[in-house]
Amino acid sequence: MRVLITGGAGFIGSNFVRRALRGKYYAISEVIVVDALTYAGNLENIKEFIGQPHLRFIEGNINDHKLVQSLTDEIDVVINFAAESHVDRSISNPAKFLETNIHGVFEILESIKNSNVRLLQVSTDEVYGSIESGSWNEDSPLLPNSPYSASKASAELLCRSYFQTYKTDVVITRCSNNYGTHHHPEKFIPRAITNVLQGKPIPIYGNGRNIRDWIHVDDHCDGIYSAIMKGRTGEVYNFGGNNEISNLSLAKIILSTMKEDENKLEFIEDRLGHDLRYSVDINKSKNELDFNPKINFNKGLEQIIDWYTRSEEWWRPLI
Repeated sequence: MRVLITGGAGFIGSNFVRRALRGKYYAISEVIVVDALTYAGNLENIKEFIGQPHLRFIEGNINDHKLVQSLTDEIDVVINFAAESHVDRSISNPAKFLETNIHGVFEILESIKNSNVRLLQVSTDEVYGSIESGSWNEDSPLLPNSPYSASKASAELLCRSYFQTYKTDVVITRCSNNYGTHHHPEKFIPRAITNVLQGKPIPIYGNGRNIRDWIHVDDHCDGIYSAIMKGRTGEVYNFGGNNEISNLSLAKIILSTMKEDENKLEFIEDRLGHDLRYSVDINKSKNELDFNPKINFNKGLEQIIDWYTRSEEWWRPLI
């Protein structure tokens, strides 16, 4: 199986590339990575495979129709990781999010609509909005509350329309918050860790009671592979780690693990439109895809704290 991975030098995409090229996903024989190498894309993330016969890297943008069309003519599956994903940046500059997250997906869909190529559209639980109790399932309404989540929801609707109109082979996955190595330090967990390593406080929006469900990026990537192999065309699948925790509690765990005092917490003005809680029901993915997150959250957190502690040469140029 030949796979085109857009955004393959970013956080989740590069983790998938590394797992695929280390033989974790037996059906994948060739990987083509396209990445625009914006601030969030880093060739260091996949440098061990550059020049190897099973990987071809192309610096490019998914808004480039000719490029996308030329590549989709060669492959069996597109996994679209390419996206602007930082909510704060979407609040200050939403235009870039519309360009990449909506128009970029349109270009991919246009390129494959008359083919047998499958698109795995990587989306987010943020498209559901915020939930006070219970969990969203795949039939819950989409109520996005930020320009980022609205752009991802819009991309999903485009995917649905191409499936309904052109019978394009599209599968959508919605995942909760990821954590793992090679995560840009603008995001909450790596920012907390790298700030402590620099002797800086951990910034906490508002009162810190906002709750997120965390999943290790390796478990997410395994779910994506299962969705490629087993997912039904036109369907949506939720992925989550069943690790709901408030930002404040998570920051305290990081401080405790790094043997630092809670006086390193710094409460700052809350984010505009800050969703209170995310929670996804993963039963459909368990039943249809055999999805089962395996990495214990506390152990996984300890491992990535150790990785960032040893990898200053990777993250320091990014801050």
